[in-house]
Amino acid sequence: MWPPMTAPRRVLLAIGIWLVLAAPAFAQAAVEYRVSFPAPEHRWMQVEVAFRDIPAGVLDVRMSRTSPGRYALHEFAKNVFDVAVTNGAGAPLTPARPNLHQWAVSGHDGTVVVRYRIFGDRTDGTYLSVDAEHAHVNMPASLMWARQLTARPARVTFVPPPARPGRGAWRVATQLFPTGDPYTFTAPNLAYLLDSPAELSDFTLRTFRVTDARGASPEFRIALHHDGTDAEADAYARDVEAIVREALAVFGGEFPAFETGTYTFIADYLPWASGDGMEHRNSTILTSAGALRNPAQRIGLLGTVAHEFVHAWNVERIRPHSLEPFDFEDASVSGELWFGEGFTSYYDDLILHRAGLASLDATLASFAATINAVQLGPGRQIRSAEEMSQLAAFVDAAVSIDRTAWPNTFISYYTWGAALGLGLDLELRRQWNSVASLDTFMQAMWAAFGRPGQQTPGVVSTPFTVAGLMSELSEAGGGRAFTQAFFSRYVQGREVMDYAPLLARAGLVMRPRATGQAWLGAVPLTFTGGAGALVSGLVPFDSPLYQAGVAFEDRLLAIDGIEVASQAALDEALGRLAPGRAVPLRFVRRGGEIVAGTLVPIEDPRIEIVTLESTGGAPSPAQQRFRGEWLGTRQ
Repeated sequence: MWPPMTAPRRVLLAIGIWLVLAAPAFAQAAVEYRVSFPAPEHRWMQVEVAFRDIPAGVLDVRMSRTSPGRYALHEFAKNVFDVAVTNGAGAPLTPARPNLHQWAVSGHDGTVVVRYRIFGDRTDGTYLSVDAEHAHVNMPASLMWARQLTARPARVTFVPPPARPGRGAWRVATQLFPTGDPYTFTAPNLAYLLDSPAELSDFTLRTFRVTDARGASPEFRIALHHDGTDAEADAYARDVEAIVREALAVFGGEFPAFETGTYTFIADYLPWASGDGMEHRNSTILTSAGALRNPAQRIGLLGTVAHEFVHAWNVERIRPHSLEPFDFEDASVSGELWFGEGFTSYYDDLILHRAGLASLDATLASFAATINAVQLGPGRQIRSAEEMSQLAAFVDAAVSIDRTAWPNTFISYYTWGAALGLGLDLELRRQWNSVASLDTFMQAMWAAFGRPGQQTPGVVSTPFTVAGLMSELSEAGGGRAFTQAFFSRYVQGREVMDYAPLLARAGLVMRPRATGQAWLGAVPLTFTGGAGALVSGLVPFDSPLYQAGVAFEDRLLAIDGIEVASQAALDEALGRLAPGRAVPLRFVRRGGEIVAGTLVPIEDPRIEIVTLESTGGAPSPAQQRFRGEWLGTRQ
């Protein structure tokens, strides 16, 4: 759902829609941007934007407060400084400032030119980052725009700094439409412009093509900015291609209609980068401090590639009505992120395994972690997956200086949605002997909402609603009764699907991972060499330590008479405990009070998923076939 819209904003939205429809009827002067980097080492860039042929009256120029794919407010205007506004003749204008994000310009001559500097020092999918090595430009964090001109095309010219000695010149990687000038690009409207990040650096470029079932053969470009070798780049490109091919199979062998005939992976794997992945219509941003040379980090990087590329279908084109059009002025609220983000997260693991990039054991361990997080998360007793989705504006890269109860009241819609995707996939396969599956459902969603919604770049013309989701699931094999029960119990309710019998059909065993072992709850403890174990995070509701009265920033001193000043001592104490048997507990509260209490541990409820053959059993031919149809490659 959307937040309540004020009357002026409703009018502006209506005007924007009318301009989109009326655009072919008359020529509109493009909004022109000139982006330069006079001193990149100081982390700022210069922007000049010219708005021409504008009607008389006030022009509302502003910075975005949100960014596509992010749901929280980010207040990008905070990094803007040294703003100067003139008319077409160069005469200075003094804009009003009705709020911190807006410059209301009056008294112009039909042209308004705004010049400003903007600071940026965070390399991720949301912000601007400029330094001597590169410029990593997220458009909402960088470019001013005018409310009245959202349907106009834009023209962006980048002016890179001179190449440094021993370094190559900066080039541009972006999904913006190219021109004859390698530094000038266009966008058909504001929505596409703000959804089009750019990387300027001496990046490594790799390309490949994949032909889909319709005969379309888009070019996939990898703009890789990293400190690794060419051999690592080549291996990475091969793995990305494998991911692209497996993702294509999920959606019935049909790529989206990438408007420029290309799709661009912009990857910044640099020691100072922040871990992130951000989908865009014809590109994605991939950032991490991890390195391709590190095998443990590499699989995580590829998991992000899989997630963001699936978004080219799911969310970028199969888009919920609650996110279309995207609101650049306020937080975007959607109850369908369990589907858009969560189902996509399920495909992270599935695609990596199908592509031969992740082992079966690693994939099953990831599935088990997802199930554990949902089954044991205390937030499940408070909110549904749909309600968790609606809280994205509070948790999606949103920073709060006050401590919150999120560890006890929230489960990520990524995680809960992935658990729902896993269960639904297995259930559909069970009902239809693998004739129907989650792939079938995603293909139905693509046919109903994604494919026909691609008419205008930057705009999704057929966004879906929950009713549309339910209708397509019913038609794709779920049936009306099952679909209604699935939504009422698991999406809008708080139940967890029964995974054990579903996994058993694939010859997989879901079992307790530590039978008979005592458990205190998923409590973060820190040992600092002092007395006891510091409780360094919120204690989960109703866990044994919670029931014993232990809270955040308390310090455990002794359990059943054993001092717990180290992890080894704690492990020893836990090894002597029996689930259900009360033992003495001694701890000190944050304020210094020493408490003598009672602890009643429970049996460790966490599960693991293993193959039947690892337990000494032998999967039947039917189980082997089910497993292969579910987890096997589609190539």
